[in-house]
Parts: sequence; structure tokens; C-alpha cells
Amino acid sequence: MSATAATATVPPRPQRSIIWFTAAVFIIGVLYLGNSISLNQAALFLVGGALGVVLYHAAFGFTAAWRVFITDRRGAGLRAQMIMLAVAVVLFFPALGSGTLFGSSVSGFVSPVGVSVIVGSFLFGIGMQLGGGCASGTLFTAGGGNSRMVVTLIFFILGSVLATHHTHWWFDLPALEPISMVHTLGVPGALTLNLALFAGIYLLTVRLEKRRHGTVAQEPTAATQGWRRLMRGPWPLVWGAVALAVLNFITLWLAGRPWGITGAFALWGAKIFEAVGISVSHWPYWQGSAALERSVFADVTSVMNFGVVAGALVAAALAGRFAPSPRIPLRPLLAAVIGGLMLGYGARLAFGCNIGAYFSGVASGSVHGWVWLIFGFIGNAVGVRLRPWFFSAGQRTVPSGA
Repeated sequence: MSATAATATVPPRPQRSIIWFTAAVFIIGVLYLGNSISLNQAALFLVGGALGVVLYHAAFGFTAAWRVFITDRRGAGLRAQMIMLAVAVVLFFPALGSGTLFGSSVSGFVSPVGVSVIVGSFLFGIGMQLGGGCASGTLFTAGGGNSRMVVTLIFFILGSVLATHHTHWWFDLPALEPISMVHTLGVPGALTLNLALFAGIYLLTVRLEKRRHGTVAQEPTAATQGWRRLMRGPWPLVWGAVALAVLNFITLWLAGRPWGITGAFALWGAKIFEAVGISVSHWPYWQGSAALERSVFADVTSVMNFGVVAGALVAAALAGRFAPSPRIPLRPLLAAVIGGLMLGYGARLAFGCNIGAYFSGVASGSVHGWVWLIFGFIGNAVGVRLRPWFFSAGQRTVPSGA
């Protein structure tokens, strides 16, 4: 083996200064939230941090997984999502059916199914491919040092708050009442139907991948193993799938509802608008809401988002891969701007993103989560077609073995 080949397999050293900095952020955050808000809020900050670590170490993105399947019929990422959802519904449905979890009242994300969900999820899907990430992907890659994703996040926030100016019009368009499979079919019926759908999608991806390539791609062997791999990554996708489902279940217990992300983006944008003199409090979306008056640290979604970013940062430092670069070519920069706006606007119309509407919506037994999946996937297919104008050939797709 050549010296070059030998050194290529050696993982980078952990970046200790960043690790200590992030540890201090978590300690200060937990102490502040525990004393000023509640112990639950401090615990949810730590759950957000754990989510950031999982997302980074497992590279658990929705955008790349869907793009690879659309362009190359490689379905490992989609199959991991089905495993994640299967674990989630097994955990969620009994709790949602009883309405309590460990003595605490809980409820799911169950939203209407209508024009706004269809249009919003479609726009969000396009935005995923142009912006380069979904809601969770934007947070964890920005926290991991991806400068372009910071731009996407900024315009994600802008698109979110702009959408709140129009949501009353969109929500007045034709829609069905919220439909909960858990309450309509009962826990056993809802579990049977959902697990069958997950299995069907899982097997379909296997069949299509074998038809295109003759075999199912195997995950590459990691350079690290055991506890070192657990701490520094990369993780197998299945580890990430199970961990995300369990952490979402813990969120359900602590917050009384599932994991969400983009509601906080709208709040941050609204507070920024108010700070620069643009009043949003009279917009129908914000009327009757006390969120504008409270600190963002009192908002569960905001605190968890801060945790996700910090968790991804420490994960990147543990892997020795935190290396932000401010240089962003013009067309990818333009894609981040357009994609971010579409992500933010679409998420508000669709009652959430790939986490709040798709992951947590399906885990809640909501029909709108499945509608989001269908039209979000169609939007991704359109976004993949648009990517060549914004990105060079090497950036358009992810290699087949990814």
C-alpha cells in the first residue's frame, strides 16, 4: 500500500477547541434554561443537541436520499426513512391513542388536507433540491460548517415569515378536515396500514434498484469502529433512523407534541421584522399569539433548533471536519437564495416541513403527512431537473454508492 493510500484512511483529528467551546455552550444553555424557563426546556435543548449529532454522524439527509433515488434509483436513504417511520409509529401510536405518555398529556401533528398542503409541499420539494437541504438538513449542515447552507437558512427564515402574511388566504382554500388514522382506524388498524405502506415502499426501492443496477449497494466500510465510530462517525443509516425515531418519541414525551423545526423560523423572522420596524403583529397568522412577546428561549422549537446546530457543530469537530469556506460560486449562491425562500414559504403553507409534516405528521397518524410525502417527492423530481442550471456536473448528483 502506498503512503498516500495509507494516510487517506486515517480520519482527521478531533478539533478540541471547538469541542470545548460547544461543551461550554451546552453547559451554559442547560443552566440558563433550567433556571430561567424550566427543566423540561433544558432537557429539550439537550434532545436537540442529540438530534444534531445523529443527523451529522449518520449524514441523515432527506434531500440527497431523494435525489439519488430519482436520478440513480439507489434507495438506501429512502429505505432508512421507512425504518425510521416504522419505529416511530410503533412508539407513537399507542401513546397518541391513549392521549398520555408516562403520565403526561400528548397529542400529534394532525393538520387539514387541502390545496395549501399540496402546493406547499410541492414548493418545499423544489426548494430542497435548489437550497441543498431540507429543514433538518439545513440546520445540521449549517452547524457543521457549510457556508452555502447558512445562506439557505437565512432565506429559509425570510420565506417563512413572508408566508405568514398570506397563510390566511391559503388556508381558506378547499381542504378536508384533519384526519387521524389513529382515531379513525384505532391503534391496531393504523399500525397495520402504516407498516404495510412502509414495507411496500421499502420493497419497491429494492426492486427498482436491482432492476437498474442488478444489486443493492452496500454502505462503505468505515475507517473507525466500535466506540470510536459512535463518537466520531460515520454511522450506518440504520443507526440514524432508529435514533431519530427514539429522540422524536422523547420529544413527544417532554414537549407534549412531536419534533418540529420551521415554526421557529417564522418566529425568528417575525421578531427580526419587528426589530427593524416592520410590524407583523396585525397579520392574521400572529394575532392572538403570545410568541412575539416572549423570549425565543421560551419557544420549544427554537430551543431544539439551537440544540441541533450546536450538536452538529460538536459532531463535526469530533469528526475533525469543521472547515467552513466563505467562497460560494454565484449560481450555487443564487440557488441557495431561491431554494431557501421556497423552503420557508412552502413549509408554512404545508403545516410543516420534512420533519414537522412528513416525519412527525406520519408518526402522528395524520393523512396530511402522507399527502406531504407524495407532493414533496414530486417537487423534488422537478427540483432535480432544475439543478443542472445552478450546479456544475460534479455537484448535480450524489455518487451511486453514497
